[in-house]
Amino acid sequence: MEQETPESIEPKPVDELRKFLESHRDERHVIVLQDFPDPDAISSALAHALLSTKHGIRTELVYLGEVSHPENLALLRVLEIELTKWTPDFKAEEFDGAIFVDNQAVNTALWPKLEQAGVKPLAIVDHHSTQAAPQVEFTDIRSVGATATIYTQYIMEGLMPFESGHRPHARLATALMHGIRTDTGALVNAREEDFSAAAYLSRYFNSSLLNEILSVKRTPRVMEGIEKALSTRKQVNHLTLAGIGFLRRKDRDIVPQVADFLLTEEDVHTVVVYGVVMNDDSSESIVGSLRSSKLTLSPDQFLKEALGCDEGGNHYGGGRRNAGGFEIPLGFMSGSYDDDYDQLKWKLVEKKIQKVILGKMDSKDA
Repeated sequence: MEQETPESIEPKPVDELRKFLESHRDERHVIVLQDFPDPDAISSALAHALLSTKHGIRTELVYLGEVSHPENLALLRVLEIELTKWTPDFKAEEFDGAIFVDNQAVNTALWPKLEQAGVKPLAIVDHHSTQAAPQVEFTDIRSVGATATIYTQYIMEGLMPFESGHRPHARLATALMHGIRTDTGALVNAREEDFSAAAYLSRYFNSSLLNEILSVKRTPRVMEGIEKALSTRKQVNHLTLAGIGFLRRKDRDIVPQVADFLLTEEDVHTVVVYGVVMNDDSSESIVGSLRSSKLTLSPDQFLKEALGCDEGGNHYGGGRRNAGGFEIPLGFMSGSYDDDYDQLKWKLVEKKIQKVILGKMDSKDA
């Protein structure tokens, strides 16, 4: 039997990340979150920021979108996490490179702007399926429940061991626990690695702070979205489809919250909720969320096959176990001219989404 030599042993990701961080000491990096950051993205970005600080790297956590979900706002407020929203005045040229966490650059609107400013892509850490991402120095893409799990493993493996009673460690542990919890459906859909990471974090996180984050109430706008979905939903077998109309960009997080609510209905195993969102540049997109308790349905595969790709080969939709989302630009149909035009546009959107989703569901069940 051939014995492995030290040269033939593949280095661990944590060792590669340590080398990467050491090689960029004294630099300044922009940590790029997805356009609409969720707890997994926020906690992972915070983890990378603290690991970078430990290695003498200055960072800034940046996104180009909105943080509007009540739990996400509570996460930032309770744990005092600072995010920077991209504006035209952002001095990207002052950064030595970009780090992409919980995304792979191509699925964030911020990457083209950084690329145009000459910011070099340096690293990608993500748990979603591999996409046509730019070449970087360090890549760690794993099939686990959350990117927060990957960062917790880095910590467990000695990159920055937690200490009891250390406030920044407790703050990060709480954020990572929330990130894992949300992306695994409160650990219902967790994998072995996620459970192991959560078990480690359980010794250091602040349960009072996490309970405060989780105790936020639904806003009146969310309640209006739920009311509209209940009155207009279309139900076919165990599938619910609900369009909730036109939304402001800052209200797009209403869509997943309505989907989560509708999945609690008896005899429903899959929910798709969608709306038309006005972007900052006055363009519009169809934004949707899929939630499912059906064990044989993969939201990631379902949405990618149903909705296809854009001209660059990037999928309009994707997801993880039991949850997914999609965004489809409306292109030249964007804009509002009068009520008749808006009503016609909505009817076309509704008809197309229903046809695509129901057609794909029928072919899957055939």
